[in-house]
Amino acid sequence: MQYRTLGRTGVQVSTLVLGAMNFSTAGRTGQQEAAAIVDAALDAGINLIDTADWYGQGESEEKAGKAIAGRRDDIVLATKANMPMSDERNHQGSSRRWLVTALDDSLRRLGVDHVDLYQIHRWDPATSDEETLSALTDLQRAGKIRYFGSSTFPTYRIVQAQWAARENKISRYVTEQPPYSILQRGIEAHVLPATQEYGMGVLAWSPLASGWLSGAIRAGREIATNRAGFRPQMYDLAVPANQAKLDAVEKLATVADAAGLTMIQLALGFVTAHPGVTSAIIGPRTVDHLHAQLAAADTVLTADVLDAIDTIVAPGIDLAPQEKHDTPPALLDPALRRR
Repeated sequence: MQYRTLGRTGVQVSTLVLGAMNFSTAGRTGQQEAAAIVDAALDAGINLIDTADWYGQGESEEKAGKAIAGRRDDIVLATKANMPMSDERNHQGSSRRWLVTALDDSLRRLGVDHVDLYQIHRWDPATSDEETLSALTDLQRAGKIRYFGSSTFPTYRIVQAQWAARENKISRYVTEQPPYSILQRGIEAHVLPATQEYGMGVLAWSPLASGWLSGAIRAGREIATNRAGFRPQMYDLAVPANQAKLDAVEKLATVADAAGLTMIQLALGFVTAHPGVTSAIIGPRTVDHLHAQLAAADTVLTADVLDAIDTIVAPGIDLAPQEKHDTPPALLDPALRRR
């Protein structure tokens, strides 16, 4: 396992991060299997576990908390808040009112007195940066969080938050968690240059492109992935973007074979090769899935392999731009772009 410094925090983290989203209804991983996954991940050298209150409405945090009991000091523990936790309109967002409550709930479910990294799951256009950052700074000073970061923020919001912290003399986001894979390279054009400019750590999620780069999806095969039942539109080959992804996968498989690599090694090695990326978040449902992904822990792609990838999916290009999660609200709601 390789280790890198998380931004400018001085904290050393593994280049593979254990994502716990599947410790919930999303992946249906039971408590016993979750504990086995955590055990195997820690034994392999992974030292950062990432979860969120929204994953199974707290279920992931509860399972992760039980799995790490007695080993808290050896783990860099990260969670998130901001997504809806009930039908109550104020049980979501990035206001001070909600974040204080949400963090206490997360600490209770995790069975800990602090988290190392507390992340705002999505940008909240209804809440000012000053409101959110000042609340996070106070929670940091209270010892409940060590650092805080953003997740899937548009680039201009990443920059604005850095300026807001500076102008108001409060703590800043030290990490960003964006989606990034061979098939979705859009963050190379804007997000990664910004995070590098501000010295932010980057924890990339969905490096296997929701299963497209796992090796399980190939031309002529029935698409059988746990995610297919969750978001079927992402795998419908009648959608041109999905056909483009499949075409790219077939070409990438040839590159992987020639290099003596699995598709997973190619995919994870690509993400961790970028100098702006600290770690790739993996989300195994089973111990077998974990071991297949751990095989990429020390994968270093050669320049010729990276060049071959660039010819298949050009730098800075998203093959499925409709799947992006950081689209400015005005592009989604016509009322916001009309007087």
